[in-house]
Amino acid sequence: MSTHRITNRIVVTAAALAVAACAPEATVVEEVPLATASTFSTTHYALQNRPDVRGLTGAVSGDHPLAAQAGLRILQEGGNATDAVIAMAGVLAVVRPHMNGIGGDAFGIFYEGATGEITALNASGRAGAVATPEFFAAAGVSRIPGAGALSVSVPGAVAGWVDAHERFGSMDFDYLLEPAIEYARGGFAISTRLAMDFEAQGNNLNDEGRTLYLPDGAAPPVGTLLINTALADSLETVAREGKQGYYNGSIGQQLAAFITEQGGHLGAEDFASHTSTWVEPVRGEYLGHSILVMPPNTQGIAQLALMEMSKSHPVESMGHNSAEYLHTLIELKKLAFADRDRWIADPQLAEVPVEQLLDADYLRDRAALVDTTQAAESVEPGFGDEIYSNTDKQREDAGDTVYITAVDQWGNAVSWIQSNFAGFGSGLLESETGILLHNRGALFSLETGHPNEVAPGKRPYHTLSPLMALYPDGEFAFTLGTPGGDSQTQSLLQIVHNMLLFDMTPQQAIEAPRFRSSGGLNVAIENRIGADVLSGLQSLGHNLRVVDDWTATFGGAQMIHHNRSNGVLTVAADPRREAYALAY
Repeated sequence: MSTHRITNRIVVTAAALAVAACAPEATVVEEVPLATASTFSTTHYALQNRPDVRGLTGAVSGDHPLAAQAGLRILQEGGNATDAVIAMAGVLAVVRPHMNGIGGDAFGIFYEGATGEITALNASGRAGAVATPEFFAAAGVSRIPGAGALSVSVPGAVAGWVDAHERFGSMDFDYLLEPAIEYARGGFAISTRLAMDFEAQGNNLNDEGRTLYLPDGAAPPVGTLLINTALADSLETVAREGKQGYYNGSIGQQLAAFITEQGGHLGAEDFASHTSTWVEPVRGEYLGHSILVMPPNTQGIAQLALMEMSKSHPVESMGHNSAEYLHTLIELKKLAFADRDRWIADPQLAEVPVEQLLDADYLRDRAALVDTTQAAESVEPGFGDEIYSNTDKQREDAGDTVYITAVDQWGNAVSWIQSNFAGFGSGLLESETGILLHNRGALFSLETGHPNEVAPGKRPYHTLSPLMALYPDGEFAFTLGTPGGDSQTQSLLQIVHNMLLFDMTPQQAIEAPRFRSSGGLNVAIENRIGADVLSGLQSLGHNLRVVDDWTATFGGAQMIHHNRSNGVLTVAADPRREAYALAY
């Protein structure tokens, strides 16, 4: 990604941060037209929790105010979008420790402003060399546990940071991690949201984790400092030595010894042999945009399948969040997920028929299976024998992840996501390194013959699904992503519709009430949906769980939109979590 001298075109100043902090005060925003057939409208959900934030030079959105601040500073100092994302990723590893960190995985999509070229990075880890089905059978389990050492695969995030920086970064790598190191060593203030998350999700923490995150059996009081000096030391090692210090040095050796002692399948050689993989994004066409997602081992192709099947239904004329509209999207999700759960796995070690799963004629036939009069309790995959993933329960409930995005003054854009998977991941904090280990390995199957069946050196199925969109000529249009496990693809489809079909601004599109379909007939839905709509969905057989506004159950979406007609960047962040949007 190209870098040049920073400009002085500051359009949104620090006042934007103060304005954005005024939630939930209603704000009416001045609208900027989209460079497509539609324009942003003030007629839908105009009384926003937060305003859209706009600038001309650069923009960031990170899953915590301190992360967004660090990213904006990097851009204003002349760094590019990748530099900003790495700085934000480091800070989030400290200030959202239950959701992500250097014990987790990551994925990213990169747009080069100078050339229009796009690439993607798979920074997920693999199973250990001894991780055979027989290994788990000897451990006495018929299903991989959702926590503990058996759920830990190699953490890939750090390798992802370094590899992204080596290809696209411009600033010194150690400088980008300085804010994260400072917050880990000097401490940062516990927020209300973080205290709530710690108490709600800390049940599976080991003793070391409880000592740090639940001292005296409860979350630290709001406003007190959380300090993790061991993590600061590990981040300093990464800043100095990069991948070598983590995977081949003392950190990897310490983590491997700890996991082995706990009964896991990772050894020092598994850390030492880890690599990220540069991949080609998978592309679909929807609503006048090219939609780019990660290929398997992620659920990205389920996102494209949902969009392609939506073309077969008059979703726009149904009306935003009508019972008919919501029913249709819920039923399409079931069809997409049936194929996803049957087939998505590591394509290096399993057959994943991407072309067949995304064939337009096939998806048109699938979309025709939607019964407009009745919700389906179960849906079969469109092809393949009767082998199913055995990880559905973990998928329903997990989704502790952070999304990060940045656009710089040269038009470079990054859509980045990183995660521990479930709250506090595996629950295992290694005290010498201060690193909390993720539980992505829990998403392997132990079902004989399934493409996602665990195997040595194999990557597990992943819910992480960052998105990027381009205009028809290939120019960057927007980034979009959200935490939320299974809800990611569902939320992103609703948000894209909100903006491109129902003329909402990015912030309105993110804040609008949405649903999350889980197993069977179960649907969680926000209480801003009208009672008549809820009644209509229930009459169709949906089992509704109405939840309070702004619940973290629905993720925390973020977006940067580029208006090609005047260069304005509109950046949005979801009040459902701690995300913050800044631009200049």
